[in-house]
Amino acid sequence: MADDAKCFAAFLNGLSKQIYFRNAELTDNVLKEQIYPDLPDEDFNRLKSRTAGLLKSLVSADMDMTQLEAFLTAQMKRKEGALSEQQAAALRKFWKTNKVKIHDSIVIQTMWGNSLEKVSWRVDLQSQTRNTEQINIPTAIMELHLSDNLDSSNSKASEVVRFELNESKLSSVLQGMQEIEAQINKYTKK
Repeated sequence: MADDAKCFAAFLNGLSKQIYFRNAELTDNVLKEQIYPDLPDEDFNRLKSRTAGLLKSLVSADMDMTQLEAFLTAQMKRKEGALSEQQAAALRKFWKTNKVKIHDSIVIQTMWGNSLEKVSWRVDLQSQTRNTEQINIPTAIMELHLSDNLDSSNSKASEVVRFELNESKLSSVLQGMQEIEAQINKYTKK
């Protein structure tokens, strides 16, 4: 029964929800009762440990499909505890469907501070002022939308920060962004 592809696929989904999506309702007992009710406890624990290890390998390496194929081939050739072809097919399908979701979940769980959700800006020209020297000087108005990742209620509280930049400050900000882009490109070899 442990080799049944549908059961193994359901087990992968349940285990990933338990481990990576922190679904507290999916306990080991629930998984066993729903998916493998006839499997002895010792065999179930061995299957859970092995499957969790496989998932951990996939997630920690953030495997692409080529790496996954090599990994699955190696797992099927093992002498002890080898994957069956049906299990490998279920794991392949599961990873293709859930890789991005699991990655995003891990990223969200590891962000501790605020994150930048949206940036909007516009350029205004002053048309009137008491001091005539400042007429028609462009001003950039920036708006940053920040979300609080520490909010445990999952309501994604959002804060908006607005500020103005004159021409010299805007040039300085743009220069800083170009330097950051150059550093990123240097390390990513783009």
